[in-house]
Amino acid sequence: MSHYLVPARDASAELEVKRSRFLADVRRVPDEAAARAVVDELRRTHWDARHHCSAFVLGPDRGLERSSDDGEPAGTAGAPMLEVLRGAAVSDTVAVVTRWFGGTLLGAGGLVRAYGDAVRLALEEAGTRRRVLVHEFTVALPHTDAGRVESELRSRGVTVLDTTYAAHVSLRIGLTDPQPLPGWLAELTAGRVTAEPAGERWVDVTGS
Repeated sequence: MSHYLVPARDASAELEVKRSRFLADVRRVPDEAAARAVVDELRRTHWDARHHCSAFVLGPDRGLERSSDDGEPAGTAGAPMLEVLRGAAVSDTVAVVTRWFGGTLLGAGGLVRAYGDAVRLALEEAGTRRRVLVHEFTVALPHTDAGRVESELRSRGVTVLDTTYAAHVSLRIGLTDPQPLPGWLAELTAGRVTAEPAGERWVDVTGS
């Protein structure tokens, strides 16, 4: 697994069905504790609502999934919410739908549609971005070459993660495919500079 999708921003959307209000919140979270904290926060914020149903998906492989109907008939809230998250292929995501009962029973099919549609609307509002696994390297450059080499590396798709100025300019860079890097550095510095491996890191990139 070298990349996956995450929400581009936190978002909410509201749906009304037969006077019942469904407020969906979609947020990006790093782990299960954070996902459950979002549910608790929204339960406190919307204390007057009858249900706070939730679903979340976590991890690069989307391997951790949880859902809760929070008092709605089994399978009518959390499961359809989770299906929407799966269909969007997003991870590190929690969705909470708060429902204020409007006095009219919606039936199982109506609840499934309402909870799923609310999450779908919130996801559309949030948008997505890619999170990619990059190989990190440090490159020490003379001050006279640093600007030119950094610009050239960026133009070739290298992400500059950090820059440190001392006796040399030290670039901490990341790229998904490290194989071309030695050749690029040899070309740009006449073989004077090499890259030192520095591990791996997940980073966000623009677009989806």
